[in-house]
Amino acid sequence: MADNILVFYGSYRSDRMGVRLADFIVRGLAARGADAELIDAKAVDLPMLDRMYKEYPKGTAPAAMETLAEKIRTADAFIFVTGEYNWGPQPGLKNLTDHFLEEWFWRPAAVASYSAGRFSGVRSGTVWHSILSEMGMVVVSSTLAVGPISQTLDEDGQPTGKAGESLERAFPRFADDLAWWTEAARAQRARKAPPY
Repeated sequence: MADNILVFYGSYRSDRMGVRLADFIVRGLAARGADAELIDAKAVDLPMLDRMYKEYPKGTAPAAMETLAEKIRTADAFIFVTGEYNWGPQPGLKNLTDHFLEEWFWRPAAVASYSAGRFSGVRSGTVWHSILSEMGMVVVSSTLAVGPISQTLDEDGQPTGKAGESLERAFPRFADDLAWWTEAARAQRARKAPPY
């Protein structure tokens, strides 16, 4: 059974670099046999949070929100690809994530961060660990941190230079960690219903 993994990306900027990392991850997961899908916050285009999905009467949520809620509910695991804005998470990705709550519960998540500079978005990545844990996900300890992104992945999301080689070496452990927890969580949910 292929793992169903959603890869979330949240930049709304016109010259987006982080989508290179999101594409790299989706391709890497697919090459390992996973059913991976990119969820681009800009393409989904949910409004600024007014009502969470659960606050809409059944069947009245906007179509994009309803579709995404179903994808989240049926996914086995999640990866959040985050840039760093002033030491914090991207507002687009955070806004998309905050529209849902129970839909995330009892599944593992991993964080991949990036930046144009040498800190690789790790400050934002660290913040995401707390956010995702609070939202009911088990956050794996392995992370990817990519920077400078323009020197790591080319326009097609292909690794380039020494930084790209380093990313290629780091990806298998990151994916293995998520795969282990994905299998464990799926087996536990089949064995015993979550406590709430």
